Amino acid sequence: MKKIFALLLCAIATLAHAGEAEIRASFGSKFPTMEKIEHIVKTPYSGLYEIVIGGQIMYTDELGTYLFDGSVIDMATRTNLTEKRSQELFAIDFDKLPFDLAMKRVKGNGKRKLAYFSDPNCGYCKKLEKELAKVSDVTLYVFLYPIFQGSDVMVRNIHCAKDPLKTWDAWMLNSVTPPAATCKSSAEKVLALGKRLHVNGTPNLIFANGIQSPGYLPADELQKSLDAASIK
Repeated sequence: MKKIFALLLCAIATLAHAGEAEIRASFGSKFPTMEKIEHIVKTPYSGLYEIVIGGQIMYTDELGTYLFDGSVIDMATRTNLTEKRSQELFAIDFDKLPFDLAMKRVKGNGKRKLAYFSDPNCGYCKKLEKELAKVSDVTLYVFLYPIFQGSDVMVRNIHCAKDPLKTWDAWMLNSVTPPAATCKSSAEKVLALGKRLHVNGTPNLIFANGIQSPGYLPADELQKSLDAASIK
C-alpha cells in the first residue's frame, strides 16, 4: 500500500511538473517579449494554474492556451481569493526595509508602524495624506516613488529641501510647490526597491505584519489595519 501511495504521489508530481513545462513553453512561444513567469502553481479551482508575471497574479489552463487576468471570488463566502493570495505571496519582512531611504514621521506614541510608497503627482496619494493626518500613535516611513511624468524632479526638490518632510506636507496638503534644488537623491534606489517588492502603483501601503495594500484607504480602515498588524 505504501508503495502504491508513493507511486501515486510521484505521478501527481510529474503531472504538475508537466503542466508547468507546458505553460512555460506556450508562453515562451506566444509571448517571447513578455516578462519571465516568476511562479507557477496549480490551484484548487477548476484546474486553473496561478502564475505571477511582473509581480501580478494571473491564471491559465494546464496547456497555457488561455490567460485570465482578474480576481477569483469564492461565491459562498464572497472572499477575493486572488487578493488573499497576493497578500501571502508578496508579504514583506517589514523590519528589513531600508528605512534610511524613507522620510520618517512619528505621531503620538509611534507604536504602530506603516511604510508606504507615494508619488507627489498622484491624486490618491494626496488623499491618503489627508487621511493619515487623522491617524495618531503611528510611525510612518514615506518612500518617494516617482513614477508619474515629471515626478522625478519634484522628488529631487523635496529630498534636497532643508526640511524634506515639511516640504512634502506643504505640497501634498496645500499644493505649495517645492523650490528648485540640487543634491544627490535616493529616488533611483527607491525605484529599484519598489521593483523588487512588486510595487506597481501608488500609493502602496506596507503594514508591520508585512501585508501590502495597494491603493488609498480612508482613516477608519487605516486604523483597523494598523491595529491588526500590531497584534503579535
